[in-house]
Amino acid sequence: MKHIVPFLFPILIILFGLIIYKILGYEPNVYTILINIGLAYILSPKIKIIQKQNEEEEQIKWLFFKKVINKQI
Repeated sequence: MKHIVPFLFPILIILFGLIIYKILGYEPNVYTILINIGLAYILSPKIKIIQKQNEEEEQIKWLFFKKVINKQI
């Protein structure tokens, strides 16, 4: 999971671009690109580095996923 997370934001941008431009039939302009990037940013996972007593821990949190995934660095 840790290796996939950095690539999810660009993958979501491409996916939303295909949906907006091919399926909905909109032309690429500044507004559709901003909507595309905004949706991808909101729905992509957020990574936080938490300092514990002995080590640092990485937390991965999604928008609609209640459980936080903890990984040690």
